[in-house]
Amino acid sequence: MLDHNDKRVLVTGGAGFIGSHTVDLLLASGYSVRVLDNFSSGRQANLPEHKHLDVMQGDIRSREDVSAAMRGITHCLHLAAQVSVSRSVEDPYDSATHNILGALNVMQSAAQAKVTKLVYASSAAVYGVPTQLPLTEESCQQPLSPYGLEKWVDERYAALLASLHNLPSLGLRYFNVYGPRQDPHSSYAGVVARFIDRLLAHQAPIVYGDGHQSRDFIYVGDVARANLTALFSEQCGICNVATGQRINLLELIDLLNHFTGCSLPAQHLPAKAEDIQHSYGDPQRLAEWLSLSPQWTLSEGLSELIQDYRHTIARESASPLKVSA
Repeated sequence: MLDHNDKRVLVTGGAGFIGSHTVDLLLASGYSVRVLDNFSSGRQANLPEHKHLDVMQGDIRSREDVSAAMRGITHCLHLAAQVSVSRSVEDPYDSATHNILGALNVMQSAAQAKVTKLVYASSAAVYGVPTQLPLTEESCQQPLSPYGLEKWVDERYAALLASLHNLPSLGLRYFNVYGPRQDPHSSYAGVVARFIDRLLAHQAPIVYGDGHQSRDFIYVGDVARANLTALFSEQCGICNVATGQRINLLELIDLLNHFTGCSLPAQHLPAKAEDIQHSYGDPQRLAEWLSLSPQWTLSEGLSELIQDYRHTIARESASPLKVSA
């Protein structure tokens, strides 16, 4: 058995939203961590200065970058991706180079390096329009977007490489993740970040469709716990990372209005073709395989996130302006 000092974890996309929270938790738990990130959406500021953290700038689409990052690694968490559903619809080729070819680079390199465990980010987008709720890992998978299809393909590759090269892997199907460090102005941002950003700017949150569509929102701290636990578990296959609860977007806006002290109704725009009406996951396998259940309620997570936003706004407002000479 390897102890903490012998375990070295590679986190691709480690400077991003979910990645940086997981890096923090890994370091706090005593592990050595290497981050591979091209910083297209991740930020150096998301990562701490730490003697057990090694940061490499590189791209998962480059075999050389991935191979270099994988040297000496015992466990790999693959999070780097193009995660915007709308961008995958607009440019499916570019999205596939990240989410299929890039993922395959990481998986193949992990197999060659004989890592002890590969954990990779999948998505609830693989399910498409649910034929049943809640969604279990065995539910029908009919993706509606290139992004969802790409994540489904990743799962097939992982299963194949497990068979061909004995690569132990666990794919985590994240539902709607929210929390600090999610840039509301990025094309990757989820609805929670965008709603809060507009409310704090005293602007009506924008909803595509009637707002009655419901989602399963899970706090990023709980996702980081799932990532860490999955890396050092013996479980392989597929597992939902979800709360098992849902809220519709109009109810979410009411809750955010309450926490922000606003009273702004939604501004409605036409629905997007790739959107589904209702989704929430069954977390039973998460509990059985990883002995985990979400620790953060939606109210607790939203309260923490809004507090973080306000601290960020206050800090940026207090920073002296740089004036060119």
